[in-house]
Amino acid sequence: MQEKNNSKPHCTIDIAPAYESLRQWIETLPARFEREGETIYHSRNHIKVMSAPDGTRLNVKQYHRPGGLNLLIYSWGLRRPKGRRAFTYPALLLERGIETPQPVAYIEERNGTLLGKSYFVSQQCPYRHTLYELPNLDKTASAALATAIARHTATMHERGILHRDYSPGNILWDIDEDGNYRFSLVDINRMRFGDIPPAEGLRNLSRLWSSKSDFCLMARTYAACRNFDPERAERLALRARTAFWKRYMRRHELPFALEW
Repeated sequence: MQEKNNSKPHCTIDIAPAYESLRQWIETLPARFEREGETIYHSRNHIKVMSAPDGTRLNVKQYHRPGGLNLLIYSWGLRRPKGRRAFTYPALLLERGIETPQPVAYIEERNGTLLGKSYFVSQQCPYRHTLYELPNLDKTASAALATAIARHTATMHERGILHRDYSPGNILWDIDEDGNYRFSLVDINRMRFGDIPPAEGLRNLSRLWSSKSDFCLMARTYAACRNFDPERAERLALRARTAFWKRYMRRHELPFALEW
């Protein structure tokens, strides 16, 4: 349900029905955000982990006010704001069996008709790892993780879900009590839903950090899951990987030793 907050007429709040009991706490989040919670990321956007009154651990992401042309694009509804997409997309993933933290609320501030800061609130994922750890694991563990993420990615693509920011920090993982890998996707405001051909899916792997051997293992495992030629899969994936990191190196220092 969407409603205007009477005490802050330029603030609009959406709350998932299951979290309606937290409404009063959520309504005051913008006023308390800077002085409460534990910061886990702070760059253009600011992410904190906070505890609700009932003890629920929540992830609160504050999106900065867009600038330039984007301010008009988002304010006039030509494109939905990132926080709005982050709030609505989880239902599409969860109903297809792909894990992502449960959405809790979306808060949007406006200055007149122009979009200001916005906030996306979700459950804090309990998984302890990200794929940044993949290159640092021993050979057996890294191969097992590479195989597992390739299978998970293939399943996701078979179900019509493409994460357009499929990078190591946006894939959380852990191993459950039965020894199975579990994955949860975050930062999902950039998604595409629909048919994902295997060649496009293989290009989606390009940003994942790993040794060359593990990356080739990912490509071949993905191909096997989708009945695609493994030799061609490896060539396509390596070409996309090289192209991505060469573009990255034009503006940034390479964050790991890449085997070409």
